[in-house]
Amino acid sequence: MLNNLDSYFIARAIHIIAIVFWIGGVAFVTCVLIPAIKEINSAEDKLQLFEKLESRFATQAKISTVLSALSGFYMLNFLQAWPRYASIDYWWITLMTAVWLIFSCVLFIFEPWFLHKWFKRSAQKDSVKTFKYLHLMHIILLSISVVAVAGGVLGSHGYL
Repeated sequence: MLNNLDSYFIARAIHIIAIVFWIGGVAFVTCVLIPAIKEINSAEDKLQLFEKLESRFATQAKISTVLSALSGFYMLNFLQAWPRYASIDYWWITLMTAVWLIFSCVLFIFEPWFLHKWFKRSAQKDSVKTFKYLHLMHIILLSISVVAVAGGVLGSHGYL
């Protein structure tokens, strides 16, 4: 039977694994997948390949964001860290939560409601411009995510 401290450490392990899968996937999409797709000449082939590969990653990203939220909020509650959460000294927790919220909104709200349709229409009209914009958005989100991960690692180990 698990004691409370065991459950905290298990939650931390789940949290880190979820972040590795999620942000690691974002890094792959940003640094490898989109640049490779941008080199394809056919607009139809670009869109088809991106949608095929991105749909597989979307499932992984959804599972990872849910697990990171559940484990992250569990750890905050376990440590009774909610008052510290609002402190400027713990800016990285706020940033991690903001990154999670942005990605969750994209994955669970924007993508199914309108983003997928907009992207497909836009890519069919001007694939070069659309993939350039998509790449820029991924670079921005990945950069913010890396700062959040670095802050989380440093902060949770007492550096900040």
